[in-house]
Amino acid sequence: MATELEVKLTLSESAQSRAFEWLKGRPGASEGPVKILVNRYYDTPNAGLNQARAALRVRQAGDRYIQTLKTQGEFVNGAHRRQEWEWDLPGPDLDLGLLEQTPLRSQVDLDELALAFETNFQRRIIMLEQAESVIEVALDSGEVVGGTQARPLHEVEFELKAGEPAALLENARALAQTVPVFLNLVSKAEQGYYLAGIYCPSLVLPASGFSSVSFLHYLSQAWLTGDTICLPASALAKIEPQVEAAGLLRVWRPVAKALQAGITVPTLVEQFPEFGQLQLALAAAG
Repeated sequence: MATELEVKLTLSESAQSRAFEWLKGRPGASEGPVKILVNRYYDTPNAGLNQARAALRVRQAGDRYIQTLKTQGEFVNGAHRRQEWEWDLPGPDLDLGLLEQTPLRSQVDLDELALAFETNFQRRIIMLEQAESVIEVALDSGEVVGGTQARPLHEVEFELKAGEPAALLENARALAQTVPVFLNLVSKAEQGYYLAGIYCPSLVLPASGFSSVSFLHYLSQAWLTGDTICLPASALAKIEPQVEAAGLLRVWRPVAKALQAGITVPTLVEQFPEFGQLQLALAAAG
C-alpha cells in the first residue's frame, strides 16, 4: 500500500497546450514519455465500492496491465491524500485474489464486481526536480465514458514523489498565474460514476456554513453536475476573511457578485481567469 498526494487542475484544451509548454520551461523540468491509457473501472450492481468511497480499475498502458485500488481519501492542505494498492497483471482481467488482503474484502461481495465505466486518455509526463522535491506532472487529454454518455477530459495533475507537500501548491499556483485553471476535487472515477448514473450528488449548502474546504468541494460538485451556483451573501461572507488574508479581495469581489447572481463553473472560469489562483489560495489556507 502507498499514500498518494496530488493536486488536480481542470482546464480547457487550449490552456492545457499552453500549460505543457510552460511546464517544459520550469526549473528542473524533464519531459517523459507519452502514453495512451485505457482504464476500466469496476463496481457491484448496487455500487458497493462507490458507497465504500473506493475505486477499482484495470489500466492498460501499451502491453502492460495494472490493477489499482484507491480510497477516496481526504483533502489536506490543498492536496488529496489517498491510500493506494497496485499490482501488475498478466492480462486485462481482474484478479480478485489480490483484493483479499485489502479492506475491500469486508466491504463488498468481490464476486459481484463488473465493468461500470471507462476513462481513456493520452498522458504526457513532465518531471520537476526542484530543491528537495520531485513532482510528477501528468497532462491527461481524452474522455470519460459511462453508459451512453461521454464528457471530455483535460487535466493537469501534480503528484508528489519526494520532498515537501508545499511544493505541489507552489507549482500549481505558478501555473494558475499563466493559464486559467479550476482546482477540481472530483476524481476521474467520480465523473465516470456520475455519467453511468451510479453517483448522483445534490448541490446543497453545508448546514454549518462554508469553510474554505467545503466551499471548494461545493464548487467541484457544481462543476460535475453542471448546476448553476447561486449563493447567499451570508455564505460567501464566511470565505472573505481567508480571501483577504491571501491578498485577493480584488479578485474575490466580482466573483462573489457573480456567485450571488447565479453562474455555472465553466462561465466562472471563463469570465474570471484568476479564479483558479483564488481557489488555490483558499486551499493553502486550509
